[in-house]
Amino acid sequence: MPNKDFLIQLAHTKMPYGKYKDRYLIDLPEYYIVWYHSKGFPKGKLGDMLNQVYELKLNGLEDMVRTIQKQYSK
Repeated sequence: MPNKDFLIQLAHTKMPYGKYKDRYLIDLPEYYIVWYHSKGFPKGKLGDMLNQVYELKLNGLEDMVRTIQKQYSK
C-alpha cells in the first residue's frame, strides 16, 4: 500500500509527454494504462506512479485519488 505522501503526489502529477501530456495520471484512459502494463512501465518514479494508477483503476479506486486532489489542492 502506498504511503500518504506518495498518493498526494500521484494525485497531482500530470503525464509529462505523449498524446496525453498534461493530463493527470489518474485521468489517463484505462486502455492506455493497460497498454503500459503489458508493454512495461517506464523506469523510476513515473513508472511507479503509472503502476499504482493501474492498480487503483483495476480495483475501482480512482475516486479516492480525485478526493485527494480536492482535499490537497495546490
